[in-house]
Amino acid sequence: MQSVENIAEIVANFNCNADTASLRNFGSGHINDTYFLKNIDAGGSDYLLQRINHHIFTNVAALTDNMCLVINHLKTKVNPANADKEVMTLIPGRDGNYFYRDKQGDYWRLCFFLSDTKSYDVVKTEKQAFEGGKAFGKFQCMLADLDPDVLFEVIPDFHNISTRLASLQLAVNHDMKGRAASVKPQLDYIAGYAETMQYFQKPQQQSVLPKRVTHNDTKFNNVLLNSNDEAQCVIDLDTVMPGYVAYDFGDAIRTIINTTVEDEADLDKIQLNLPLFNAYTKGYLLEAGRFLTKAEANSLIMGVLLLPYMQAVRFLTDHINGDTYFKTNFEGHNLQRAKAQLRLFGMLDANKEALHQTIIRQMENFGLGAKLSV
Repeated sequence: MQSVENIAEIVANFNCNADTASLRNFGSGHINDTYFLKNIDAGGSDYLLQRINHHIFTNVAALTDNMCLVINHLKTKVNPANADKEVMTLIPGRDGNYFYRDKQGDYWRLCFFLSDTKSYDVVKTEKQAFEGGKAFGKFQCMLADLDPDVLFEVIPDFHNISTRLASLQLAVNHDMKGRAASVKPQLDYIAGYAETMQYFQKPQQQSVLPKRVTHNDTKFNNVLLNSNDEAQCVIDLDTVMPGYVAYDFGDAIRTIINTTVEDEADLDKIQLNLPLFNAYTKGYLLEAGRFLTKAEANSLIMGVLLLPYMQAVRFLTDHINGDTYFKTNFEGHNLQRAKAQLRLFGMLDANKEALHQTIIRQMENFGLGAKLSV
């Protein structure tokens, strides 16, 4: 566990009853450090303490304002009796802010831990996939009437593949660690799809696709399920900001359809679980079908292709730059991740018509029945 020497000081700045001696690592996130804390009071809610990676999230105050705005909006859309179970709850600091900056310059936030919930890095059942689809579809639906322009863009061009490709080329040009030559096969593969994958940057798409308040990090482990594997709460709201709904749909599919973990070393283990894709799509459109426009529904398949491609670009960029963005567990971890995501992308591309037809059928079930063009 990373050392947190000033834990007592940190906790003392929040309105909580946390037992500092109970601190332990929690979760598998790539960016922030998350810790679990017990409540001193028996029967009281436990806590999750997060050290916010301010090297990536450079405006913590604006990020926190986004989170508070979204959380408050979501809580108006759910049963007040269940609001703290269905929506994450931040705990204010004693100064009224929802974050604390310590003497070392690190930023921290505290929220209630939702007991009797679980998350999955790998989806195993169609019920789990369906419930995940419902959760993210409902999340988008509840925020559909919130003006995205009121939110701060936490990471500019976060899902802009044109910008991501430019960053990759810059990394290759600088080649600070001398790694570019060894990844030429991956670079060539990425280049072969670069034009097609810039679908969302084309003026004809931007003119018809509305910006929405989107999650922008819809890995399946950002949905908490209850003991019956029913969706309870969407978490990890750092990247909530304006975006296209297809980005959220595609990133969720990226983790749901893969039969193994996102950094799988044995590429032969990476297969497509089509029943899980079907179940997630059904759950998602059950909720999101209430607000989606035809153009948005038509764009979903491109989100499915784009997100693993973009994730591969991001992992490869970080590998070439010397692993400065994502946490890594061993040398070459980001390259392994990139190879796995490119394998997944290739399989999705090869099967895009079958995936396309599934979306069409579900769209028709929910009255959205436009035939997609890919």
